Amino acid sequence: MDRASQVLAEGVPDGIPKTYSALAAHGNVPLSTLHHCARGRRSREAKAQSQQYLAPCEENAFVEFLLHMTSLGQPVRIKYVAAIAFSATHH
Repeated sequence: MDRASQVLAEGVPDGIPKTYSALAAHGNVPLSTLHHCARGRRSREAKAQSQQYLAPCEENAFVEFLLHMTSLGQPVRIKYVAAIAFSATHH
């Protein structure tokens, strides 16, 4: 859970007004971030994770393959990296 979601869930202590600006100041979160979170916008991390092309285990295997090819003296050209990743995910 990101920090803005935690601040919204916790709320503010007694005696502090229940406003977004008070929540932002109390939780040390930017006001705009808190407002966007309350309205349902995903965090940048969550959005990036949903748009990730390879799964983390596939990504690690792909990096190991590229490093292995480089250690053998046959580095993979940059222009082929996307095609190799595509073929690795569709087999």
